[in-house]
Amino acid sequence: MYLNKQEITQALQELGQLALKQGEPIELMIVGGAFMVLAYDARPATKDVDALILAPPKAVLVRQLAEQIALQKGWPTDWLNDGIKGFLQGISTGEVLLDSPGIRVYAPSIFQALAMKLSAWRDDTDIGDALHLLRQLVHQNKDELWLSIEPYLVPGTELKAQYAFEDLWKKSND
Repeated sequence: MYLNKQEITQALQELGQLALKQGEPIELMIVGGAFMVLAYDARPATKDVDALILAPPKAVLVRQLAEQIALQKGWPTDWLNDGIKGFLQGISTGEVLLDSPGIRVYAPSIFQALAMKLSAWRDDTDIGDALHLLRQLVHQNKDELWLSIEPYLVPGTELKAQYAFEDLWKKSND
């Protein structure tokens, strides 16, 4: 199953409506593929919505509400998940991607998004996403850009990420 921009947006709005009925508005930071779909139209769809719940005490409620939506739509119950926590080093909320009753959805800063892709560096999707993000930033000085990315790298991935960054920098300037 893949979720396109319209399906993601509608599901997040429904999540907000359910949260509002509970009197518990929620804030999320969307990363990964869903971020690339919502913020950049960089790809048509993604398998799931990777999100960080910005108020951890609401995590149980958010998971319950997301499961309700999954059951209604026939989606996997983990369509909205926080599995990205292992790729987050700090939190740097960027622009608001969705502001709807009961929910506000943020993007990470572009530097953090790029750092996450460089830290993960699992497949062609990560590479393509990282290249797309880097192309948004190539007007910057390479060394200064690296210094903006570095604080968000997952510890232990710094060397891999730096090699990936160097390769991408060459590709983005070709």
